[in-house]
Amino acid sequence: MITIVVTGGAGFIGSSFVNLIQEYSNSHNLFNVIVVDSMTYASNPELLPEGVKVIQKDICDLKKEDIGEVDYIVNFAAESHVDNSIEDGSPFIHTNILGTYNLLQVARQMTHLEKFVQISTDEVYGDLSQHSNMSKEDDVHKPSSYYSASKSAADGLVIAANRTYDLPYLITRTCNNYGIHQHNEKFLPKIINCVENDLPIPLYGDGQQIREWIWVEDNVRIIFDLMISEHGIWNIGSGDRYTNKEILKGLSEITSKHIRVEHVEDRLGHDRRYGLNSSKLNDNYDNDYITINLMEYLRTYVTK
Repeated sequence: MITIVVTGGAGFIGSSFVNLIQEYSNSHNLFNVIVVDSMTYASNPELLPEGVKVIQKDICDLKKEDIGEVDYIVNFAAESHVDNSIEDGSPFIHTNILGTYNLLQVARQMTHLEKFVQISTDEVYGDLSQHSNMSKEDDVHKPSSYYSASKSAADGLVIAANRTYDLPYLITRTCNNYGIHQHNEKFLPKIINCVENDLPIPLYGDGQQIREWIWVEDNVRIIFDLMISEHGIWNIGSGDRYTNKEILKGLSEITSKHIRVEHVEDRLGHDRRYGLNSSKLNDNYDNDYITINLMEYLRTYVTK
């Protein structure tokens, strides 16, 4: 049986990944899943399938004896809210950098580790507003926040562990995720809540920031496929890009409601545009991993 440790497994994306693995395991009895999560405000253990082993522990404190010999370590654990990193960057340094370093040290003690999987972000590439190119896997990082800088540093540690110790690895850099269990601090749940409760929607600056969006279930499916079959760095994008104002317009049309906007001072260091070049992924997987786009999702899950 294949043992997979999923750190941050009680979070939004991590729990979706755990549920996917559990579905495969129920069908084929292939996987033993261990979730490691410190159970912060962004964790929800109720999202985990019944019977999964859960270790409540900070990844900075995890030891090999806590998990035993494993085949894969998949690191979803992260502080991820940019606004929070602007207020106080220290939790991001602690979890995203020191936590990843400790996990790599644990991984190096395994006798038959198949792969260390680091879940990263398109934000490591920085702002694309000055040119028309999409971010490629080998682009130089230009992070703009303590969050993105800490994720970039974590990626560097994983690559260094491979170079120095020959640690097998996979890094996935994904665009913005969405789904029904996302924490209400994130952009989509926040604006949906405002619309449903007839509240004004806070909008940073002019609302022309462009982001790329992917349904969390599509994302975790491709992460799983890459985990089993690939190595190196892979962008996971959808090509589904909107300005924030376009999303509000679409939401207004879907709900048939007038949306009130409250313009607020722009975020410090706010990147204007992200976009992933996912040609490497599309060439190998025929783009069939995308099953729904953002507007279809909103039409399906947002009450009119």
